Amino acid sequence: MPIKQNINFSLLLLFLFSCSCQTKSISSENDDNAPIGYILSSKTIYISQSIDGIVQNRPVIIQTPNEIDFNINYPLVFAFHGRGGSNTSWVNTLNDYTSSGAFIGIYPQGYMDCWNLGPEPSNADDVEFVNLIVDELQNYSNLNFNKMYAIGTSNGSGMVNKLAIETNHFSAISPIVSQLIVSLPILESTNPVSVFQVNGAADETIPINGGPKFGHIFLDAYQSAELWASHFSCLEDPVVNILGDDTLTIFESCNENKEVRYLRIEYGNHNLNLSILFPEIWEFFQRF
Repeated sequence: MPIKQNINFSLLLLFLFSCSCQTKSISSENDDNAPIGYILSSKTIYISQSIDGIVQNRPVIIQTPNEIDFNINYPLVFAFHGRGGSNTSWVNTLNDYTSSGAFIGIYPQGYMDCWNLGPEPSNADDVEFVNLIVDELQNYSNLNFNKMYAIGTSNGSGMVNKLAIETNHFSAISPIVSQLIVSLPILESTNPVSVFQVNGAADETIPINGGPKFGHIFLDAYQSAELWASHFSCLEDPVVNILGDDTLTIFESCNENKEVRYLRIEYGNHNLNLSILFPEIWEFFQRF
């Protein structure tokens, strides 16, 4: 065999053997049939769901570390926007955490820009939507499904509460500027979950003292936290910390070592500064 042909043949063998040893890959496009073993990377995936008899492809933004460590299974933080909002709002809010490798961010988009809790204009089954997202994520190998958390604001906060009540996906949740509503009570079947609820006392959009708004009847915010604590058999006498003008109430020793926290921000309105709040919320999440 001529020398040139011999060199080409050797290079071909080297290429074939190097490809056959690869078991994981990084994909930048949605792959509905991605085999288990794929490495999840930053991208937007689309989840197909039937709504009002029409199949809709619903976007989910995924934010991963800038440099993925193949030896780490990353925690997951699902983040839900408020009514009329967009999942893109979470990208910058949590970018320092996702880019540094603290966790992988999962940011779904609400159908008609909202989450269906009853009177909203959307008829989407959003619990099913999140179930489908979790099913899709099962295709990837670098995720820690025992460390899944959820945060939401306003209408997204209601969605986070609904998911905690009706599913067992999350170890801890943080509903921001909203609380439990009468039409979505905690169920006997609801699994213990740690809760860090935050409300602004000056919120004129969702009343901290409860009452009717947006077609819902909201519980009093403190009563909401107390109800979580009672359902999970936390100690009856909470620890109360005065933080300047604000008050942090902690219900400890709940079932399965969970904890319920309620932070009342005395002069806070409906647009609380998440950049200031999230470090404490993330510290809370990591304990569960």
